[in-house]
Amino acid sequence: MIFTFDIPIYYEDTDAGGIVYYANYLKFAERARTEFLHTLGLTNKEMLEQGFAIVVRRVEIDYKSPAQLEDVISVSSSLLELGAASMVMRQTMTRNDRELVNLKVYLAFIDVKALRPVRMPDALKEKLKPYLGEETCSRK
Repeated sequence: MIFTFDIPIYYEDTDAGGIVYYANYLKFAERARTEFLHTLGLTNKEMLEQGFAIVVRRVEIDYKSPAQLEDVISVSSSLLELGAASMVMRQTMTRNDRELVNLKVYLAFIDVKALRPVRMPDALKEKLKPYLGEETCSRK
């Protein structure tokens, strides 16, 4: 499945010319990943209470076209890989079906006290498996 989350572009997201500042696309991707987890019934607070967190290990990003003030962009997220203690996501940002930004995000599961890799909970892994496919799921 592909999870899609819409984000309106506010003045605070842009530079003086009304173009989205390049680093803000990372924030949009993070927001979409958080909403994705919420649809699976998991919050960052709950993960911390359970002693683990999901952290970004690496990001590859390709900027293709800018978003502008008052645009509404869609962030589509899907899983490319699902490991024992890691996952790789593809996140694509579009406006009216035009691709703006494409990210490949490498994520790791860590023990929050030891700051070391830890296996993801089996229940979460089972909830993530359907997102290795192509069916669409959206949250506005």
